[in-house]
Order: sequence, then structure tokens, then C-alpha cells
Amino acid sequence: MTAPIPVPADAGEGSRTPAEPSPGPTNHVNGHPAPYGAGQPSGVLPGDNRTADDVEAGIVALWRRFGEQREQLLRDRLVLHYAPLVKYVAGRVGTGLPAHVDVSDLIQSGIFGLVDAIEKFEPERGLKFETYAMQRIRGAILDDLRAQDWVPRTVRGRAREVERGIERLGAKLQRTPTDGELADELGLSLNELRDLYAQLQLTSVVALDELAAAGRGATSLADTLEDEAAEDPVALLVDQDNRRQLAQAIGLLVERDRVVVTLYYFENLTLAEIGRVLGVTESRVCQLHTRAVLRLRAKLVETVEV
Repeated sequence: MTAPIPVPADAGEGSRTPAEPSPGPTNHVNGHPAPYGAGQPSGVLPGDNRTADDVEAGIVALWRRFGEQREQLLRDRLVLHYAPLVKYVAGRVGTGLPAHVDVSDLIQSGIFGLVDAIEKFEPERGLKFETYAMQRIRGAILDDLRAQDWVPRTVRGRAREVERGIERLGAKLQRTPTDGELADELGLSLNELRDLYAQLQLTSVVALDELAAAGRGATSLADTLEDEAAEDPVALLVDQDNRRQLAQAIGLLVERDRVVVTLYYFENLTLAEIGRVLGVTESRVCQLHTRAVLRLRAKLVETVEV
């Protein structure tokens, strides 16, 4: 019916599968099987002496039960068993994609394809599940990529035609072809080719993160932009320290000077109003204010020098 997780021989080959299983006991399906030969211990867990035949018999029995009962728990066990297929296909599809495309996003899309393949697979047809599932997984990943692409598929197709035309002419002429030569190769007029260039400019988008990180290693864009609304932590600490020193200096003033400073700077009273509070003239309040400011300044200078 099917076999344990395939181990790709290389990028161009399919999957290696063990020989047809012999009857054996039903075993729990392991979510991360490792390659092993028929008759050899799996070695997945310490003390696990199951062979490839044992695992094969277990997955065959699991498929049979899922076909009869269609329970979600059984489906989830099949998903765990074949999950490495998704990572393999996502890695193949991700080769050649832009750097901003995260393979983990491809894997997430591929999981939906794997679930759909398990739901729709018909073992009685005698097909190999891995081959069927890899096609569905790849299709799910490509569908998700197309859904996220804001450029029309026709424009993408024209872009590929232009690229192939440039490659053909470059190989033939051993140099970069001119616009006129490329237009003749594509069967277009020079004006039509230039209009096509204008359309293809929309497909040449570079992530701002990649531009900002050029030549700077792995520095992200967030590390290069200044948040103008954020408070400077150094300035904040300096301000807090200045306030603390000013409060200490005010505390050392004589009572009348301290009252003048408090009413003038914290209560926003005028000198005349402060004079009425203290029962003195406005000119006297001005003298008290000047004396208090000079004493505060001297105290703060003394603190800084220390």
C-alpha cells in the first residue's frame, strides 16, 4: 500500500522505499522515522528494536483503520508520519525563491496539502502515497505563493519569455543582445518591447530590508531606523538626576527662600502675588527670588564639581 517516509536519493530522484512488507504486528506510528534497512532496528528511540517491516506493517494497519473509520486522530497520526515529506518538498520549492520568502511559511502551506492528500488518497488504486502526496503538497505551496503574488500571471509569463529570449541570444551571440535583436527574437516591435519593459518593472521589487542590510551582515531594517517618538534613555536618566539634585538643593534653602521658589516655579504665582502671601513688597520678593536662585546655582555647581 505504502511505505515509511521516503528518503530522497538526490535532488533529481524520487524516493527509496523498502521491499514489500511481510506480516507483522501493528505498531505505533513514529512521527520522526529515520532511514533504515529491512530487518534492521529502527534506532529512533533508545531500546526501539522495531524493524522496517514492523513500521511498514504498522502504517499499513493505520491506513486500513483510517479508511474504515475516518477519525481525525488516525488522520493526525498519518500526518505526523508523513510530515518530513512536507519539509523536503518545501525545501525543493524554496530553492531559487527570493530571500524574503520564509521556508517555514512554505511548510505551513504544505501541511494543508498533506492533509488534503491523506483525506483524498485511495489505497485500493495501488498508487504510491508518497508520489501522490508530494504532488498535492507542491501544488498547495504554489497555490499559496500565487495567492500572495500581486503581479498578474500573464505578466509573470511574459517576464519568463523575455528572460529565456535573453539567454538564447546571449548563448548564440556570446554577448548581451541589443533591444532590437531581442525584439526580433520575441517577434515584437521595438516599441512593443519597450512597453513590455515598462510592465515588467512592476515585477522587479526588492525588499526594503534587503536594501538596508546590504553590506551590513544580518542587520535588520528595524535596527537602522530611528524612532523619533521614543525617549532618549540617556537624556531621561540625566533629567531624572538633575531633578533629584535640584530637589536636594531646594531642601537646603532657608524657609522663606524655599517658599518663594515653590510658589514662583511650581504654583506659577507672580512676584506681586507672592508678596501678598508673605506680607512683603514685590521688590522684596524679587530680592528673595534672586538670592534663592544664586544659592541654588552655587549648590548645583558644587555638586557637579564633586
